[in-house]
Amino acid sequence: MSKIELLQGTLDLLILRILQAGPMHGFGIAQKIHLLSADVLKVEEGSLYPAVYRMERKGWIEAEWGVSENNRRAKFYKLTRKGRKQLATETANWAKLTEAIGQVIAQTE
Repeated sequence: MSKIELLQGTLDLLILRILQAGPMHGFGIAQKIHLLSADVLKVEEGSLYPAVYRMERKGWIEAEWGVSENNRRAKFYKLTRKGRKQLATETANWAKLTEAIGQVIAQTE
């Protein structure tokens, strides 16, 4: 299956949505996105960590050191109150965007 590029800002929405279920380390976030997208979306470290660090600076997520399932030290990220509000905003924006794109596609067929 071919790799699909994410739209700018879409990665933030996906990360926030994954973290809504609970704290997770970076590799786990990338794996979960890949799994839930039926192997269509693959988030590389070079995209994931800059997004995570940016979201941490904005106060949407916070990190805490812990031990991963394979007994390695890892940073676990979790949503903050501000992050939950941002997730709601991002989700609403996504719904508007996909509806608008769908309308354009439908009108041009």
